[in-house]
Amino acid sequence: MKLIVHTGAAPGTVLVEEPQVLNVPDVEFVLRGKCSTPAQLIEAVRDADAALCSSEPFTREVFANAPRLKVVVRYGIGVDTIDLEAATEHGVVIANFPDFCIDEVANHALVLLLDCAKKITRLDRTLREKGWAAARNALTPMGTIHHQVVGLVGFGNIGQALAQRALALKMQVIAYDPYVAADVFEKMGVEQVSLQEVAQRSDFVSVHVPLTAETRGLIDATFLQAMRPSAYLINTSRGPVVNEGELIAALRDGTIAGAALDVYQTEPIPLDHPLCQFDNVVLTPHSASYADATFASMRRRVAQSALAVVRGGLPEFVANPAVLANRRR
Repeated sequence: MKLIVHTGAAPGTVLVEEPQVLNVPDVEFVLRGKCSTPAQLIEAVRDADAALCSSEPFTREVFANAPRLKVVVRYGIGVDTIDLEAATEHGVVIANFPDFCIDEVANHALVLLLDCAKKITRLDRTLREKGWAAARNALTPMGTIHHQVVGLVGFGNIGQALAQRALALKMQVIAYDPYVAADVFEKMGVEQVSLQEVAQRSDFVSVHVPLTAETRGLIDATFLQAMRPSAYLINTSRGPVVNEGELIAALRDGTIAGAALDVYQTEPIPLDHPLCQFDNVVLTPHSASYADATFASMRRRVAQSALAVVRGGLPEFVANPAVLANRRR
């Protein structure tokens, strides 16, 4: 029997798709509850062959104490809570899904951009609380959307998908990404620029980078101070990519016009968080990737990847390809 454990489901969670896939004679599937610390994870995966996870801290210590573990399958794209180097050293395959929710996140980023541009949330609040005249008085300043500049920080799959949408709205798109070839920018009709140029030239800055040591705090006071006072910051990537304290300071002193955020430095964001006090900030609960059908498909794919590995095969995607030379079997 192969033991596959789930380390990210809170008590009482009812899973549908995963048990359907893993209801096979040679597999035992067990929910270990929400493991929020390495110690809890060690206890959960000590005898496991595979683990399904969301944002749990799979540290070097965890891998060192899981001698049977062959694969950790991450729901979604990001693997910033997993020590990939330690996993590789211990022969553990890390599976993720870089093709997951590309259109959903690009759509969400576009919705946030349009909300900022047309002040939808702000006007709705004002109309309900203060009436028609106050809402009309809040219209200006407001740009045209078409011919305005969208600056992308990160030009991977989601950044490119957002670029397609912005170009369809007759917007100008510029982007910064040192890891994407110049011909990709050229083919899409997107101008490749420096990070500083994104800050200086954009009416809307949209962030689409993974969380790494290099990108943590990338959007800081220096970047924000270089932005136009009429510009908006949109983040649907990872919260710590933006220095939250410096963003709050920029909003307080009017350095930028506003922000729209789906991700935060600490989640869930509390009701008394300073970001909740700004009328010119739109907040959503880390939901950019969500669509019912998309998540149902993801849950099936996660289970299928775990099953493939414990039976000697490979998942759809491997986040640490160097492990393939010495992976556990």
